[in-house]
Amino acid sequence: MKKIVSIILIIVLLLVLVGIRAVVAPLFYDPLKDYFKNDYLYTSIPTIEFGVYFLHLFFRYVLNTLVSLAIIYVAFRNLKLIHFAIQFYLIVFVFLVVVLFLLLKFQFIDGYLLLFYVRRFLIHPLFVFILLPAFYYQKIRLKN
Repeated sequence: MKKIVSIILIIVLLLVLVGIRAVVAPLFYDPLKDYFKNDYLYTSIPTIEFGVYFLHLFFRYVLNTLVSLAIIYVAFRNLKLIHFAIQFYLIVFVFLVVVLFLLLKFQFIDGYLLLFYVRRFLIHPLFVFILLPAFYYQKIRLKN
C-alpha cells in the first residue's frame, strides 16, 4: 500500500512539473523563447533586461527544484539524498547562470546550441531525470 501511495504521489508531482511548464511558464519573462522558436540563425538576439530575466529564471528554477526534491524524497525517503540533491542543484544553478550570462553578454561566441541547451537545463526540470536513476542505481549497489 505504501508503494502505491508513493507512486501516485510521484505521478501527481510529475503533473505539477507539467503544470509549471504549461501554466506558469507564460508568466515568466523569457525573450529567448520566441527567439528560438523562430529563425534564430537569421535574426539578431532580442534585447534582454538581464536583471528581470535572471530573477525570473531563478524563480522558475526554484519552482522546478522544489518539486523535483519532493519527487526524490517520495521515491527514496532519504534525507542524505535530499541534502546531496540540494547541493547539486545549487552548484549547477550557479555554474549554468554564469555560463548563460557570459554567452548572452558576448553574443554566443561558441554558437547558438550551447546557449539553447544551457537555457534549457535552467528552465526545465531535467536534473530530476538524471538524479532519480543515479540514486536508484546507488541504492541497488549498496544493497549488494
